[in-house]
Amino acid sequence: MNNPSRAARAGLSALFASALLTVTVGAGVASAQQVKVTLSGDQEVPAVKTAGAGTGTISVAADKSVSGSVMTTGVAGTMAHIHEAAPGKNGPVVIPLSKSGDSTWSVPAGAKLTDAQYNSFKAGNLYVNVHSAANPGGEVRGQLKP
Repeated sequence: MNNPSRAARAGLSALFASALLTVTVGAGVASAQQVKVTLSGDQEVPAVKTAGAGTGTISVAADKSVSGSVMTTGVAGTMAHIHEAAPGKNGPVVIPLSKSGDSTWSVPAGAKLTDAQYNSFKAGNLYVNVHSAANPGGEVRGQLKP
């Protein structure tokens, strides 16, 4: 004969496990940081006199995956990247961005930060840089400030 209390306990255990999984998965999604960024020539190192500008959103999830894009105006961009360095300094490329429109640069699918790069992100030491033929070192830049 079936024991109703045993079946009830099994059902409650399954319900609890399902709820815990939902909360755990939801916590990973909720902890992604979306950072709005504004790019300008005066943030370049050294500063660049340009009418060019840009805006965008870069998201970094708890698993260190990166997504997002920036759009520029007044910049004939030749390439764009996320770099690692504090404001006022130049640094190495962390993630090359892909041109996804006339003036839009997007983080490629599957992009991920290393542990050290993620720590730099949290400290505000990553930036987006759009380069041009006129300014191959970078025409507009915006620091990512989580």
